[in-house]
Amino acid sequence: METVLVTGAGGYIGSVLVPKLLKVGYRVKALDRFFFGKEKLPVHENLEVIQEDSRKIKPDVFKDVDYVIDLVAISNDPSGELFSKATWQINYESRVRTAKLAKENGAKRYIFPSSCSIYGFQEDIVDETAKTNPLTTYAKANEKAEQGVLPLADDNFVVTVIRQATVFGYSPRMRFDLAINGMTYGAWKTRKLPLMRDGTQYRPMIHIQDTTDVIMMLLKVDKEKINGEIFNVGGNENNYQIGKLGKIVAQIVSEKIGEKVEIEWYGDPDKRSYRVSFDKIEKTLGWKPKWNAAMGVEEIVEKLKNGEIDKTTETITLEWYKQLDKWYNIIKRLIMYGGILNIDLDGEKERGL
Repeated sequence: METVLVTGAGGYIGSVLVPKLLKVGYRVKALDRFFFGKEKLPVHENLEVIQEDSRKIKPDVFKDVDYVIDLVAISNDPSGELFSKATWQINYESRVRTAKLAKENGAKRYIFPSSCSIYGFQEDIVDETAKTNPLTTYAKANEKAEQGVLPLADDNFVVTVIRQATVFGYSPRMRFDLAINGMTYGAWKTRKLPLMRDGTQYRPMIHIQDTTDVIMMLLKVDKEKINGEIFNVGGNENNYQIGKLGKIVAQIVSEKIGEKVEIEWYGDPDKRSYRVSFDKIEKTLGWKPKWNAAMGVEEIVEKLKNGEIDKTTETITLEWYKQLDKWYNIIKRLIMYGGILNIDLDGEKERGL
């Protein structure tokens, strides 16, 4: 039985990936701070849950590890800007350190899920050879991490970078701050769908089941095809113009709820647009996505209708980080003698508040 270390295992992608790994017979070390709770992962005899910060991983974590999937990240642009120092430390420095420790301790493969956001906004269709143009702290940290891990590749240590399109779809650690997920929730909840003019701007999308399938595949595919390589992960048919994407969302939600969803245009025309070529992954690995936006919208609406998911503070990454930061500072001011209301009297500490 081979062992996979997954960092960021309790996050949006990790909580979908880990059950897949367990299902096909891997032993999994799931490392995370678990800001969103450990219950997002299943209880399983081959799952070892490690609550640790990626910036502080010790070498013994890599004992008997065959593969590393380095998902850990401060996710999305707004969070990256507000917590810029932590974003550089986690998304860049900790990933390079993790890759080096993995190599030093005998791991065979290291997979780094990066982002198509490092292309910035460009007029041409961009492939893996295009000049990058990262515009945010999140994107810049991803680019630096790519540059730090790729040179570690050699005959005994396979390093692969995947630049993911914007992910959508259901996860136990649900996120409604991602484009299709958020559009679907808004249309379902309010029967209105605000879209920024003029709707011709392009964005690449990838369903969470598809991107986790790619990660699984990279654990087994012939190393000569992937070592030291970068792959855009998505599908050419999933480069959506925002206007057309909005129509897909509005139509499907309308059909599912039996009420018309109105598209409401706002703002000046958004000139920020980029299209990504996904030819390389199809030609090299024979992979194409199985999911499209329509399927993802249907999936989310069904789970909203049956009450399986809902929008809460925890499903908006930046808002949840801000809440944790707020309560940390409140508790830090109030805690005395090992507690708040229940305190340590004569060396006998009471549990709880």
